[in-house]
Amino acid sequence: MSASYLNNPNFITHDACEQRDRVLVYYRQRILSRQGKYTWKYEELAEFLTDSDRSVLVEDAGDERFIAVHVDSESQRPADADFVPLREILLNCPEDEFRLPGLGNQLVSWYLSHRHCGYCGHPTEPHAAERALVCPSCEQSCYPRINPCVIVLVSDGKRLLLARHARYRFKLFSCLAGFVEAGETPEETVAREVKEEAGIEIANIRYVKSQSWPFPSQLMLGFFADYVSGELLPEPGEIDELRWFTPDQLPNIPSSEISVAGQLIQLHCERW
Repeated sequence: MSASYLNNPNFITHDACEQRDRVLVYYRQRILSRQGKYTWKYEELAEFLTDSDRSVLVEDAGDERFIAVHVDSESQRPADADFVPLREILLNCPEDEFRLPGLGNQLVSWYLSHRHCGYCGHPTEPHAAERALVCPSCEQSCYPRINPCVIVLVSDGKRLLLARHARYRFKLFSCLAGFVEAGETPEETVAREVKEEAGIEIANIRYVKSQSWPFPSQLMLGFFADYVSGELLPEPGEIDELRWFTPDQLPNIPSSEISVAGQLIQLHCERW
C-alpha cells in the first residue's frame, strides 16, 4: 500500500492513535458496547485491533477525535463487552446522540464495501488527501455514497395513511417510503411509490424535512402529500397492511425522537 495517505487525517493507522482518541468499533452492522457505552479509549482496545482492521476518522472535535473501526471478527473485543445491533443504540438515545455512531457505521460500511475498484477490480487505497478511496491502477476515485430515499405521509383531511411493511418483524405502522431511481426527482418518486405501494393518486406534494439514516447510507427526504382518488391496494410482498387512521386513534408508530417518519406523523397530528 502507498504510504502517501499517512498524512491524510481521514484515515488513521493504529500507531498514529493519540490519547484523545475515542474509538467506535463495528462488526457487520453491529457496534461494540459495554453497559450502554459505545465509545472507547484506544488503549482499552489496542490488544484486540490489528493492522488489517479498517479505520476512518468520524470527527475531530479538538479535545477528542472519534475514529470508526471495522474488525474482521466479533471475537475482537473485551470479555465484558458485546456487539449489539446499531438500531438498538438508535432506540435508546436521542437523534443527536446517535449522529456519531450512525456516521461511523456509514463510513466503515463504505470503506469495507469498496475494497476493490468497481472499474477494474484492483484493490483500492486511501486517497492521499481526501475522504476517498482511489484505485492505483486506473486512478478512479470513490467517495462515501449517499442513497436518497423519500418518505411520505399521505393525508385526507384529518385522516393519515399508514402502512405495516412486510419487512418489519413486529407490528409497527409507518409512512410509505422508497428509493429515488435514476432520472427521477424526489417529488416524482413520491408519486410513484404511493401509486405502487398503495394504489392511489395524490397531489400537493411538499417537502418537509430530511434525516440521515445510516443503515447503511440512506438520506431520508420527508414529504407531505394529499389524497386525491383511488381505493387502497397494498403492494403484495411489500405492504402487509394499509389503513387510514385519525390522530386520536394511532397504532404503534415510530418515535418522533428518532425518526423522520415519527416527526411527520407528529406534525400532522399537531394540526388537528
